[in-house]
Amino acid sequence: MAAPVDDSLPPRDVWQSLKRGWRQKCPCCGNGRIYGKFLKVNDVCSSCGTELFHHRADDAPPYFVMTITGHVIVGGILMTEKMFAPPVWVELAVWLPVTVLLSLWLLPRVKGALIGYQWALRMHGFGNPAFDNDDLSRLPSAEPEAVK
Repeated sequence: MAAPVDDSLPPRDVWQSLKRGWRQKCPCCGNGRIYGKFLKVNDVCSSCGTELFHHRADDAPPYFVMTITGHVIVGGILMTEKMFAPPVWVELAVWLPVTVLLSLWLLPRVKGALIGYQWALRMHGFGNPAFDNDDLSRLPSAEPEAVK
């Protein structure tokens, strides 16, 4: 059962939040940095004080990065092979570093965009009071499984 969304809260611009997250900036103000280190999200924005620790990016950014990188690299390999037919060692010397660099460049940007998206939709405690103070003790307890 999902918690009701508070309709009295003003809407947040999703595209602006995605762009700010892509630039690795706070989705609220666009000034503060999202990350303290490569992928370590700051608990709060240093500029506006918005709490950022609510994010639940988890495994989504690596999956998106793998999908994007895979399409770019496979397309590049197929075009290169069709147009120039270089030896395998040349393909490996070109495409392996490009794969690693593209992945490392994309990962913080995709994760930032996802955090911005979560902030804009008030997901996982980003401004929806129904989620902010959710009492976990109200959840049903798990029944122990029977031992066979």
